[in-house]
Amino acid sequence: MTTPGWPDQLAQARLHVVTGKGGTGKTTVAAALALALAAGGKRTLLVEVEGRQGIAQLFDTAPLPYEERRIAVAPGGGEVRALAIDPEAALLEYFELFYRLGMAGRTLRRMGAIEFATTLAPGLRDVLLTGKVKECVTRRDKDGTPVYDAVVLDAPPTGRVVSFLDVTKAMADLAKVGPIHTQAAGVVELLHSPLTAVHLVTLLEDLPVTETLEAIEQLRDAELRPGAVIVNQVRPQWLPDRSVTAAANGRVDAERIRAGLASAGLDLAPDVIDGLVAETVDHAVRIHAEGLALARLDAGTDQPRLELPTLLDGVDLGSLYELTEELVAQGAGTGVSV
Repeated sequence: MTTPGWPDQLAQARLHVVTGKGGTGKTTVAAALALALAAGGKRTLLVEVEGRQGIAQLFDTAPLPYEERRIAVAPGGGEVRALAIDPEAALLEYFELFYRLGMAGRTLRRMGAIEFATTLAPGLRDVLLTGKVKECVTRRDKDGTPVYDAVVLDAPPTGRVVSFLDVTKAMADLAKVGPIHTQAAGVVELLHSPLTAVHLVTLLEDLPVTETLEAIEQLRDAELRPGAVIVNQVRPQWLPDRSVTAAANGRVDAERIRAGLASAGLDLAPDVIDGLVAETVDHAVRIHAEGLALARLDAGTDQPRLELPTLLDGVDLGSLYELTEELVAQGAGTGVSV
């Protein structure tokens, strides 16, 4: 059974991987989590690897280059920086770091060698992406202090997240010695350590819940550490529990509604009353279905759970901070280790 809140062991993680079925709002949740982890004067890095520039859209800023850029101030004076990792740029950086190719590396890009390399070894692309994430997590200032208190990775969807995170193990086995082996082995060590937690974003719907539960098992089988289940877009319940089942089955007393409104001084036309009844039934049907989905989630996993409300007016910068406050209120970011 899931436990609400953010347990102490998650507070010790420094890499927070956020995944979820497409359409669950994982990028929005990743952004809100990065703000929550930066609250109180900390510094976090929000990273995307899918080339969609979703972070720039959320924060209403220009498309992100391949460099770390400050994009937001967190509650309490912390800051969030963002990085959109480009595989080509990461490969050039890799060539320069390990092989000192410099200008030759840029020549290779013009010749199409990068596309050739990632086609020859398809896993290389993910090694480059996760390798850059690892470098950001482990980078330290001159005094030995980590540059970032936490790194939040907006990862691929749940259907691909395990292969994305675990491909480095295959690459480490492929390259027995040399820089590629060292790089991949370092990434494997980080991703399979207590410093990494993989959070799963879901909606209270059958398919996202099913995919979330399957992903948790796949992560465990790969010896990757599931983090919190973050239930997004939770609707407020306007009916008492005892009325939800009846209303979901269409049993709504229109005359009682009319009488109640009349006693409050509202004399509404019959068609308006009919509209209110239909809305009541629709609301009850959704709440009943979400209750069943939540029960499946509780029965299927013991991961900690956080909940975020539905944003009626959509997601903008202001509502993103509202979600951040919700996460902070539920303990996210408390005690982040440096």
